[in-house]
Amino acid sequence: MSAPLIGCIADDFTGATDLANQFMRAGLRVVQTIGVPQRGLASAVDVVVVALKSRTVPADVAVEESLVAHRWLATLGCQQFYFKVCSTFDSTAQGNIGPVTEALMQATGENFVVCTPAFPENHRTVYQGYLFVGSQPLHETSMRDHPLTPMTDANLVRVMQAQTRCRVGLIAYADVAQGADRVREKVASLQAQGYQVAIADALSREDLWVLGQAVAGRRLVTAGSGLAIGLPQNFVFTPSSVEEHFPRPQGACAIVCGSCSEATRRQVQTFIDAGGSTFRLDPLSVGDAALLAQKAIDWAMPRLGQHPILVYSSATPEEVRRTQALWGQDQAGASVEHALGQVAQALVAQGVGQLIVAGGETSGACVQALGIDQLQIGLQIDPGVPWCFAGPGAGSSHGLHLALKSGNFGTDDFFTKAFRQLAALA
Repeated sequence: MSAPLIGCIADDFTGATDLANQFMRAGLRVVQTIGVPQRGLASAVDVVVVALKSRTVPADVAVEESLVAHRWLATLGCQQFYFKVCSTFDSTAQGNIGPVTEALMQATGENFVVCTPAFPENHRTVYQGYLFVGSQPLHETSMRDHPLTPMTDANLVRVMQAQTRCRVGLIAYADVAQGADRVREKVASLQAQGYQVAIADALSREDLWVLGQAVAGRRLVTAGSGLAIGLPQNFVFTPSSVEEHFPRPQGACAIVCGSCSEATRRQVQTFIDAGGSTFRLDPLSVGDAALLAQKAIDWAMPRLGQHPILVYSSATPEEVRRTQALWGQDQAGASVEHALGQVAQALVAQGVGQLIVAGGETSGACVQALGIDQLQIGLQIDPGVPWCFAGPGAGSSHGLHLALKSGNFGTDDFFTKAFRQLAALA
């Protein structure tokens, strides 16, 4: 079996599927694993994406988990390593993007890392080192109210510098616009000045092609999923179409949603406005996760198989603050995740074969509760969000179609559109 070309370490589960989706669309053979698997890969692949739940854990834990993943990927013989972070650069002054990047530099022997979360297809661009979501600087978007990683500074050079001992510079758009050779010259100049990391501007898909070409041969990159657009050109591979072999859907449809992002709250409201069946977990009742989950399960069971159902805990920033004030930030988040994980497990056990999970932390909790260790990447629903398939054993005798949606991704009608797309395969 030939060695994979690229080994990826993603700091959350939705980001991992997002990244895997980008590589698959380029025709590479991709497998996503949930953590470091205990069993080997089922078949030869070009890209391996290891999904971790390390974005919001203590920095030292994130570093150790990422190094374990790197060691396993290195044993597979990967030529290049990709640390995948969120396109909104979710982090705090303590990490985890800086500390993990620094540790992976040491592990790979790389002395300079190009870093960009840009994903223009999903309206994430970087200009003069500032991250924009659409036309808004990051700190003016709803990310300023994120319950775990509030982003209050759009200047990524400053954000990254606060997290690492490495000196952080900038590859500005004026350099990117001149092509890959100019970017390589800028990297050499920054290195000569003592820089070890550089935030790179990117405003378009073409810019990501330039950056991808410029990092050819680099052992490590740190980026959102967008940079994956520019990397396949650096390798020789035989294009394949995973979609042709994607399993046909079976079972009932359900949605489990823990994201509190504006985008997800709109998606929930659109589903409600269309007459969808919903059950909301009261965020102020998160002290008893088991009771919270059981109420949702009791509501859901008689409704399975009729139409898609939605169990959600999404809340406004004000509700989140009240909940955290009552229970504490860590307990509030952990209790909701645990409850939704139990709900997902029960739904699949009772016949749900098509499941959407909204929110990065929620996706991690649900996938772990279901005992999934590898995912086949399939059809893209919206940019950054594909349908995936977990084979028999993922709490289901016939396998599970699963969409892990980042809170900020997807159109307002995402939930109904996703099931409609899957139904077209039947």
